[in-house]
Amino acid sequence: MQPATDHVTELLRALTVQLRLLNHQVSDRLGLQDVDLECLDLIGRTGPLTPSALSRAADLHPATVTGVLDRLESAGWIRRERVPTDRRAVHLTAEDARTGEVRALYEPLRASIAEVCADFTPEQLATIGAFLDRIVDAGRQATDDLAGRQ
Repeated sequence: MQPATDHVTELLRALTVQLRLLNHQVSDRLGLQDVDLECLDLIGRTGPLTPSALSRAADLHPATVTGVLDRLESAGWIRRERVPTDRRAVHLTAEDARTGEVRALYEPLRASIAEVCADFTPEQLATIGAFLDRIVDAGRQATDDLAGRQ
């Protein structure tokens, strides 16, 4: 790799670690396990979804997801709702009343990101966004490759 590519790669690795540490602190403040917060985020961003869809999205064993959902539901973070067209199916939905608690803990980071973004033109931000989209796709592909999924 070229030195500039190496530098970007190292910065992305550092960002990954920093975000993992932040997520751990958020989980801790909310009394959640890290995996619970990850699942809550997936439900909030992509829900409503079924437990099996969550299992696939989080790459977790269905039994693990059941335990996570039990904890999240009993703590009031999510609801399980029957699907009217299929009495056996359940949709998972984040509790709107609680999502503000999570958002508040990430607000300092969101504000810092907004300050950083203010130093760039809309065109530069579009380029950065396109770069990050491609990086997310590359990460997804690397994960799928290691997991043996095509």
